[in-house]
Amino acid sequence: MVAPLVEPADELTIDEVRRYSRHLIIPDVGMTGQKRLKNAKVLVIGAGGLGSPALLYLAAAGVGTLGIIDDDVVDESNLQRQIIHGQSDIDKPKAESAAASVAETNPYVKTIVHNERLDNDNVLEIFSQYDLIVDGTDNFATRYLVNDAAVILGKPYVWGSIYRFEGQVSVFWAQEGPQYRDLYPEPPPPGMVPSCAEGGVLGVLCASIGSIMVTEAIKLITGIGDPLIGRLMVYDALEMRYSTLKIRRDPEGVLP
Repeated sequence: MVAPLVEPADELTIDEVRRYSRHLIIPDVGMTGQKRLKNAKVLVIGAGGLGSPALLYLAAAGVGTLGIIDDDVVDESNLQRQIIHGQSDIDKPKAESAAASVAETNPYVKTIVHNERLDNDNVLEIFSQYDLIVDGTDNFATRYLVNDAAVILGKPYVWGSIYRFEGQVSVFWAQEGPQYRDLYPEPPPPGMVPSCAEGGVLGVLCASIGSIMVTEAIKLITGIGDPLIGRLMVYDALEMRYSTLKIRRDPEGVLP
Protein backbone atom coordinates (compact mmCIF):
# COMPACT_ATOMS: atom_id res chain seq x y z
CA MET A 1 0.00 0.00 0.00
CA VAL A 2 1.22 3.50 -0.85
CA ALA A 3 -0.04 6.89 0.31
CA PRO A 4 -2.91 8.43 -1.67
CA LEU A 5 -1.65 10.27 -4.71
CA VAL A 6 -3.89 13.33 -4.35
CA GLU A 7 -5.68 15.26 -1.64
CA PRO A 8 -9.50 15.08 -1.52
CA ALA A 9 -11.61 17.72 -3.22
CA ASP A 10 -13.53 20.01 -0.90
CA GLU A 11 -16.93 18.48 -1.58
CA LEU A 12 -19.16 16.44 -3.85
CA THR A 13 -22.35 17.94 -5.21
CA ILE A 14 -25.70 16.28 -4.57
CA ASP A 15 -25.72 15.07 -8.17
CA GLU A 16 -22.23 13.59 -7.77
CA VAL A 17 -23.23 11.82 -4.57
CA ARG A 18 -26.13 10.25 -6.42
CA ARG A 19 -23.99 9.28 -9.41
CA TYR A 20 -21.18 7.72 -7.37
CA SER A 21 -23.39 6.14 -4.70
CA ARG A 22 -22.11 2.60 -5.39
CA HIS A 23 -18.56 3.81 -4.74
CA LEU A 24 -19.52 5.70 -1.62
CA ILE A 25 -20.89 2.62 0.14
CA ILE A 26 -17.60 0.74 -0.33
CA PRO A 27 -15.72 1.28 2.95
CA ASP A 28 -12.29 1.43 1.27
CA VAL A 29 -13.46 4.15 -1.14
CA GLY A 30 -16.19 6.10 0.62
CA MET A 31 -16.61 9.86 0.50
CA THR A 32 -12.91 10.60 0.95
CA GLY A 33 -11.83 8.27 -1.82
CA GLN A 34 -14.40 9.68 -4.22
CA LYS A 35 -13.25 13.20 -3.41
CA ARG A 36 -9.70 12.14 -4.24
CA LEU A 37 -10.89 10.82 -7.59
CA LYS A 38 -12.65 14.11 -8.24
CA ASN A 39 -9.48 16.04 -7.48
CA ALA A 40 -7.23 13.81 -9.60
CA LYS A 41 -5.71 14.80 -12.94
CA VAL A 42 -4.91 11.79 -15.12
CA LEU A 43 -3.32 11.78 -18.57
CA VAL A 44 -4.17 8.90 -20.90
CA ILE A 45 -1.64 8.43 -23.68
CA GLY A 46 -3.37 7.05 -26.74
CA ALA A 47 -7.11 6.92 -27.41
CA GLY A 48 -6.79 3.50 -29.01
CA GLY A 49 -7.30 -0.09 -27.91
CA LEU A 50 -6.23 0.38 -24.28
CA GLY A 51 -6.99 4.07 -24.02
CA SER A 52 -10.62 3.55 -25.04
CA PRO A 53 -11.79 1.43 -22.08
CA ALA A 54 -9.39 3.25 -19.77
CA LEU A 55 -10.87 6.64 -20.59
CA LEU A 56 -14.46 5.43 -20.29
CA TYR A 57 -13.93 3.78 -16.92
CA LEU A 58 -11.83 6.62 -15.53
CA ALA A 59 -14.62 8.99 -16.54
CA ALA A 60 -17.32 6.76 -15.08
CA ALA A 61 -15.34 6.47 -11.84
CA GLY A 62 -15.35 10.24 -11.45
CA VAL A 63 -11.75 11.22 -12.13
CA GLY A 64 -12.11 14.99 -12.23
CA THR A 65 -9.70 15.87 -15.05
CA LEU A 66 -8.76 13.61 -17.93
CA GLY A 67 -6.09 14.55 -20.43
CA ILE A 68 -6.11 12.76 -23.78
CA ILE A 69 -3.11 12.82 -26.09
CA ASP A 70 -3.25 11.27 -29.56
CA ASP A 71 -2.39 12.70 -32.96
CA ASP A 72 -4.10 9.96 -34.98
CA VAL A 73 -7.52 9.91 -36.65
CA VAL A 74 -10.20 7.23 -36.35
CA ASP A 75 -9.99 4.51 -38.99
CA GLU A 76 -12.64 1.87 -39.65
CA SER A 77 -10.20 -0.87 -38.64
CA ASN A 78 -10.00 0.71 -35.17
CA LEU A 79 -13.66 0.05 -34.39
CA GLN A 80 -13.09 -3.68 -33.76
CA ARG A 81 -11.53 -2.78 -30.39
CA GLN A 82 -11.43 1.00 -29.82
CA ILE A 83 -14.88 1.23 -28.27
CA ILE A 84 -14.71 4.91 -27.41
CA HIS A 85 -15.18 5.70 -31.11
CA GLY A 86 -18.13 4.95 -33.40
CA GLN A 87 -18.93 4.78 -37.08
CA SER A 88 -19.68 8.50 -37.25
CA ASP A 89 -16.22 9.27 -35.82
CA ILE A 90 -14.28 7.83 -38.77
CA ASP A 91 -11.68 10.35 -40.00
CA LYS A 92 -12.11 12.50 -36.88
CA PRO A 93 -9.14 13.15 -34.56
CA LYS A 94 -9.09 10.40 -31.96
CA ALA A 95 -8.45 12.76 -29.06
CA GLU A 96 -11.49 14.85 -29.96
CA SER A 97 -13.70 11.82 -30.56
CA ALA A 98 -12.64 10.37 -27.22
CA ALA A 99 -13.29 13.65 -25.41
CA ALA A 100 -16.83 13.72 -26.79
CA SER A 101 -17.46 10.18 -25.52
CA VAL A 102 -16.06 11.06 -22.10
CA ALA A 103 -18.42 14.05 -21.89
CA GLU A 104 -21.35 11.80 -22.79
CA THR A 105 -20.29 9.25 -20.17
CA ASN A 106 -19.82 11.78 -17.38
CA PRO A 107 -20.50 15.51 -17.79
CA TYR A 108 -18.78 16.24 -14.47
CA VAL A 109 -15.38 15.31 -15.89
CA LYS A 110 -13.15 17.98 -17.42
CA THR A 111 -11.26 16.88 -20.52
CA ILE A 112 -8.06 18.39 -21.88
CA VAL A 113 -7.37 17.47 -25.50
CA HIS A 114 -3.77 17.23 -26.68
CA ASN A 115 -4.22 16.65 -30.40
CA GLU A 116 -0.51 16.11 -30.96
CA ARG A 117 2.19 13.46 -30.88
CA LEU A 118 4.06 13.01 -27.62
CA ASP A 119 7.74 13.76 -28.19
CA ASN A 120 10.90 15.01 -26.53
CA ASP A 121 9.85 18.62 -26.99
CA ASN A 122 6.49 18.45 -25.20
CA VAL A 123 6.56 15.45 -22.86
CA LEU A 124 7.84 17.17 -19.72
CA GLU A 125 5.53 20.16 -20.09
CA ILE A 126 2.48 17.95 -20.65
CA PHE A 127 3.28 15.44 -17.89
CA SER A 128 3.81 18.21 -15.36
CA GLN A 129 0.09 19.08 -15.59
CA TYR A 130 -1.03 15.68 -14.25
CA ASP A 131 -0.85 13.55 -11.12
CA LEU A 132 -0.83 10.19 -12.88
CA ILE A 133 -0.08 8.86 -16.35
CA VAL A 134 -1.85 5.93 -18.02
CA ASP A 135 0.24 4.60 -20.89
CA GLY A 136 -1.73 2.85 -23.60
CA THR A 137 0.79 3.34 -26.38
CA ASP A 138 1.61 0.65 -28.90
CA ASN A 139 5.20 1.47 -29.87
CA PHE A 140 8.48 1.08 -28.04
CA ALA A 141 9.88 4.54 -28.74
CA THR A 142 6.98 6.22 -26.94
CA ARG A 143 7.06 3.73 -24.08
CA TYR A 144 10.67 4.60 -23.30
CA LEU A 145 9.91 8.30 -23.69
CA VAL A 146 7.05 7.97 -21.20
CA ASN A 147 9.21 6.09 -18.72
CA ASP A 148 12.12 8.49 -18.85
CA ALA A 149 9.92 11.57 -18.47
CA ALA A 150 8.05 9.97 -15.57
CA VAL A 151 11.34 9.17 -13.83
CA ILE A 152 12.62 12.72 -14.30
CA LEU A 153 9.40 14.23 -12.92
CA GLY A 154 8.84 11.61 -10.22
CA LYS A 155 5.44 10.70 -11.68
CA PRO A 156 3.84 7.27 -11.32
CA TYR A 157 2.31 5.65 -14.35
CA VAL A 158 0.22 2.63 -15.19
CA TRP A 159 1.50 0.69 -18.19
CA GLY A 160 -0.32 -1.84 -20.32
CA SER A 161 0.46 -3.86 -23.42
CA ILE A 162 -1.57 -6.19 -25.64
CA TYR A 163 -0.73 -8.56 -28.48
CA ARG A 164 -2.97 -11.21 -30.01
CA PHE A 165 -4.28 -13.09 -26.94
CA GLU A 166 -1.87 -11.81 -24.28
CA GLY A 167 -1.86 -8.70 -22.15
CA GLN A 168 0.51 -7.24 -19.58
CA VAL A 169 0.04 -4.61 -16.88
CA SER A 170 2.34 -3.00 -14.34
CA VAL A 171 2.78 0.20 -12.36
CA PHE A 172 6.08 2.03 -12.65
CA TRP A 173 7.12 4.64 -10.11
CA ALA A 174 10.85 5.13 -9.71
CA GLN A 175 10.40 6.66 -6.25
CA GLU A 176 8.62 3.55 -4.96
CA GLY A 177 9.97 0.69 -7.07
CA PRO A 178 11.19 -0.38 -10.50
CA GLN A 179 10.89 1.57 -13.72
CA TYR A 180 10.11 0.28 -17.22
CA ARG A 181 13.82 0.02 -18.06
CA ASP A 182 14.24 -2.46 -15.21
CA LEU A 183 11.82 -4.74 -17.06
CA TYR A 184 13.02 -3.99 -20.58
CA PRO A 185 16.42 -2.23 -20.41
CA GLU A 186 16.65 -1.51 -24.13
CA PRO A 187 14.17 -1.37 -27.03
CA PRO A 188 14.16 -4.40 -29.32
CA PRO A 189 15.70 -4.00 -32.77
CA PRO A 190 13.29 -2.40 -35.28
CA GLY A 191 10.99 -4.98 -36.83
CA MET A 192 11.72 -7.73 -34.31
CA VAL A 193 8.45 -7.32 -32.37
CA PRO A 194 5.39 -6.92 -34.61
CA SER A 195 2.76 -4.33 -33.74
CA CYS A 196 -0.94 -5.06 -33.31
CA ALA A 197 -1.44 -3.77 -36.85
CA GLU A 198 1.00 -6.41 -38.07
CA GLY A 199 0.21 -9.30 -35.73
CA GLY A 200 -3.36 -8.61 -34.69
CA VAL A 201 -5.11 -8.42 -31.33
CA LEU A 202 -8.29 -9.91 -29.93
CA GLY A 203 -10.59 -6.91 -29.59
CA VAL A 204 -12.05 -7.80 -26.21
CA LEU A 205 -8.55 -8.22 -24.75
CA CYS A 206 -8.34 -4.42 -24.74
CA ALA A 207 -11.25 -4.25 -22.30
CA SER A 208 -9.70 -6.86 -20.00
CA ILE A 209 -6.35 -5.10 -19.79
CA GLY A 210 -7.72 -1.55 -19.93
CA SER A 211 -10.03 -2.19 -16.98
CA ILE A 212 -7.15 -3.60 -14.91
CA MET A 213 -5.15 -0.47 -15.72
CA VAL A 214 -8.00 1.68 -14.41
CA THR A 215 -8.23 -0.43 -11.26
CA GLU A 216 -4.55 0.28 -10.64
CA ALA A 217 -5.08 3.99 -11.29
CA ILE A 218 -7.95 4.13 -8.80
CA LYS A 219 -5.84 2.33 -6.18
CA LEU A 220 -3.00 4.81 -6.63
CA ILE A 221 -5.25 7.86 -6.49
CA THR A 222 -7.14 6.74 -3.39
CA GLY A 223 -4.30 4.94 -1.62
CA ILE A 224 -6.12 1.61 -1.27
CA GLY A 225 -4.93 -1.92 -1.90
CA ASP A 226 -1.57 -3.07 -3.17
CA PRO A 227 -0.73 -1.63 -6.60
CA LEU A 228 1.35 -3.54 -9.15
CA ILE A 229 4.56 -1.71 -8.25
CA GLY A 230 7.42 -4.15 -8.72
CA ARG A 231 5.15 -6.75 -10.29
CA LEU A 232 4.20 -7.61 -13.86
CA MET A 233 0.75 -9.12 -14.36
CA VAL A 234 0.46 -11.30 -17.47
CA TYR A 235 -2.91 -12.43 -18.82
CA ASP A 236 -3.28 -15.30 -21.29
CA ALA A 237 -6.80 -15.09 -22.70
CA LEU A 238 -6.69 -18.46 -24.48
CA GLU A 239 -5.79 -20.32 -21.30
CA MET A 240 -7.75 -17.88 -19.09
CA ARG A 241 -4.72 -17.65 -16.85
CA TYR A 242 -3.29 -14.75 -14.86
CA SER A 243 0.27 -14.87 -13.60
CA THR A 244 2.40 -12.34 -11.74
CA LEU A 245 6.15 -11.91 -12.04
CA LYS A 246 8.39 -9.87 -9.78
CA ILE A 247 10.41 -7.06 -11.35
CA ARG A 248 13.81 -6.40 -9.86
CA ARG A 249 14.92 -2.82 -9.43
CA ASP A 250 18.27 -1.81 -10.91
CA PRO A 251 20.23 -0.33 -7.99
CA GLU A 252 21.92 2.08 -10.40
CA GLY A 253 18.60 3.44 -11.66
CA VAL A 254 20.30 5.43 -14.38
CA LEU A 255 18.59 6.83 -17.45
CA PRO A 256 20.46 6.71 -20.76
